[in-house]
Amino acid sequence: MAVQAEARQSDPSVWGLKPGDQIERLVLHDRYGGRLQSGIGPSSTSPNVFLFSDPIVGERHGNFDGWRADGCFHFTGEGQRGDQRMKSGNASILNHEAERRSLRLFLGARGLVTYQGEFGLAEDRPFYTTDAPEIGDGPVRTVIVFRLRPLDLAPRPSSSKLDQVSGPTVENVSVEDRWTERAFVAPSRGTHEADKREHALVLAYCEQLVREGHEVGRLKIIPQGEAKPLFCDLIDHTTNTLVEAKGTVQRGAIRTAIGQLMDYRRFVDSSPQLALLLPSQPRDDLLQLLASVGVKPIWKDGGAFIDGNTPK
Repeated sequence: MAVQAEARQSDPSVWGLKPGDQIERLVLHDRYGGRLQSGIGPSSTSPNVFLFSDPIVGERHGNFDGWRADGCFHFTGEGQRGDQRMKSGNASILNHEAERRSLRLFLGARGLVTYQGEFGLAEDRPFYTTDAPEIGDGPVRTVIVFRLRPLDLAPRPSSSKLDQVSGPTVENVSVEDRWTERAFVAPSRGTHEADKREHALVLAYCEQLVREGHEVGRLKIIPQGEAKPLFCDLIDHTTNTLVEAKGTVQRGAIRTAIGQLMDYRRFVDSSPQLALLLPSQPRDDLLQLLASVGVKPIWKDGGAFIDGNTPK
């Protein structure tokens, strides 16, 4: 059980906390220096860089801090707006050995925090980048994630949702599976009405395909070097057709779908056909756009779905 840490040392250069000790963050900084507000606090009065992680809060915003199956603690860098850069606190993590500092990880960001131990960076891959939204559910940007290797404690079991979906680069999953890319990139935004419409559209189309004797599914795709998975809406194995669904025929949604289909197709060895599933027939110019990139439109017509004849 963690215990309240008392002042063990008067010299800030001598570390006095053990893994599991708890301490008020204000007391910690009074004793050892470092920034009081940031998630990364390099100290000018002791040879330490302090790291503060709140995995529960972070996960709601697409930052999946915590122990992973690789035996490292994954820690998201600082920078709340725009793409994160390797500067300031992030650079202090990367350069801690050269600067002769120790990385000290704490759980919690304010008030009473719990010391986890001393960490170094994984030698094979000290950090990677992934997507997460800005603070306040702003636009999605690139964030830096450090792989922290424990130095004075054993690695702990993975608690990360990301390890629940790790595995082969491309894998078939159930159509009923509600995993979406949003769940891993911007989970705090919840399920939008557009997502619900798309899922209902996919399920209805699947029912028609199954009645016609088709084998259908979805693909979970983990690109090389990426931390978060991609999920296509549907693959018709019988006709070798990769399908993306949109709950609207608005131009922006159709342009987005084209990009998603091109991205997914890179990972499917069978060179599938591409199709876009829509709730109604799009206007002529958008049909021409789809035809120009070889994407077949499929839309709902009454109680059934039809393959659209794109103009040439």
